[in-house]
Amino acid sequence: MGPTKDFEQEARWRGFRRIAGLDEAGRGPLAGPVVAAAVVLPFQCRLAGLDDSKQLSESQREQLYAAIMDAAIGVGIGSADSSEIDSLNILEATRLAMRRAVECLPLPPDFLLLDAVTLPAVPIPSRPIIKGDALSCSIAAASIIAKVTRDRIMTAYHDTFPRYNFVSHKGYCTEEHLRRLAEHGPCAIHRRTFAPVRDAAAYVRAGEVPVVVETADEW
Repeated sequence: MGPTKDFEQEARWRGFRRIAGLDEAGRGPLAGPVVAAAVVLPFQCRLAGLDDSKQLSESQREQLYAAIMDAAIGVGIGSADSSEIDSLNILEATRLAMRRAVECLPLPPDFLLLDAVTLPAVPIPSRPIIKGDALSCSIAAASIIAKVTRDRIMTAYHDTFPRYNFVSHKGYCTEEHLRRLAEHGPCAIHRRTFAPVRDAAAYVRAGEVPVVVETADEW
């Protein structure tokens, strides 16, 4: 059936008006940031084809990204880079990215709908929803904004680190990425605390693969 406005309607019945959906992209990859988006949609907004970003093709996500950006009352985007992920752990880095996304909204929301994650440090009423990106229109919209934004970031990193072909796999743990990581060792945007990257770094220290010296500022 796809996402509905049932959760948003319930929040409105409770008196809330600026209801933001939050979701992230990039918890699983071996490289690059985790990116979160917060989206406040008009209650009467209709977005044809809106769905969990994982259920959409790249072209469908791009089209919906433009439609969401045009229709939304507010969109906030936040991220946590690979060094923050290594320092905090991926869950806390995800929460950090989400807090930053909320802070970037043009108007503060009065209620949050989240895809399963809780935000204990954010003093705004909220509701985590299991599989929220498939159930809530606001969370689905946030999932698309986060996914498209992160994919664009990783495509840009391809120009700096072409030997990893980030444009193809976006840093996820694919067979190609693992092969290139084994061949070249990790680069500046790899997550050193993730096991495949940690193993590749150990091979570098053992002198089995060349050290990668490119550097880049993370978004």
